Amino acid sequence: MTERAIDPQNKSPSIVLVTGPSGAGRSTAINALEDLGYEVIDNLPLSLLPRLLEGPPPGRPLALGLDVRNRDFGVDALIAAIDQLAGKIDISAQVLYLDADEEELVKRYSETRRRHPLAPAGPPLAGIAAERELLVPVRARADVLIETTGMSPHDLRAEIEQWFGTGEGGKLGVTLHSFSYKRGLPRGMDIVMDCRFLRNPHWDEALRARDGRDPDVAAYVAADPRFEAFFSQVKSLIDLLLPAHKDEGKAHLSIGFGCTGGKHRSVMMTEGMASALAQDGWHVSKRHRELERRLGQGSKENAV
Repeated sequence: MTERAIDPQNKSPSIVLVTGPSGAGRSTAINALEDLGYEVIDNLPLSLLPRLLEGPPPGRPLALGLDVRNRDFGVDALIAAIDQLAGKIDISAQVLYLDADEEELVKRYSETRRRHPLAPAGPPLAGIAAERELLVPVRARADVLIETTGMSPHDLRAEIEQWFGTGEGGKLGVTLHSFSYKRGLPRGMDIVMDCRFLRNPHWDEALRARDGRDPDVAAYVAADPRFEAFFSQVKSLIDLLLPAHKDEGKAHLSIGFGCTGGKHRSVMMTEGMASALAQDGWHVSKRHRELERRLGQGSKENAV
């Protein structure tokens, strides 16, 4: 979920924007990044970010903690800040989004007896639901998405080290994206594979409403006589490239699978390839852009 994590051989400074719903683990992530050698600024007012970027590039990686508790926080302002960072050629920037399901967030608020910033006088659930809905556009722009449900702080710190550790021998992180060509390529792709030639479950009424994570949809796509060779050769290509990129010092590789609607074939390929690479020991994350978009429009299903 990243275009580029910290690269030991990349002399461009890096900035990581750390955000997500309150209670999802932002403070733990910020502390972990600080321990990894990042200069950390937590709760930076967004209005001060342009001034920060106008100065000379920081001499060490920078992590900025941002959430609804920030003074002058706004989703539009945060998206504008992300766009501004993406347009700077001398900075390698990425968005780290920490998320957790509603039940987990309610549990954490109950354990700490904290009040939710969006519902200071009411039950945490109301604030949690409002905040998650508010942050949907930011979640969609995340480069690294870490689902912290069920994670201990120790687990999350280990995950942060995997993604952002700058030491020698760090593991290469791989993010696989599914997407719709109708909405354009996701930003920051290193490799893109077109799946539109495979059998399209959209034309089967029994499968149209489901997505590529459904076993029947996956079986339908896999029944295409070209699928097995396609999957095998793409896997062989990735197997060749990942060690080469790791040896070169690259910290992350983003691979996209696209189809017409981003719902069936690309999702099925992403799921299958993620499983295959994880079995080989690679640190893999996956994003389903169009399913996440549906989630933001009211779907209750888990999009990742």
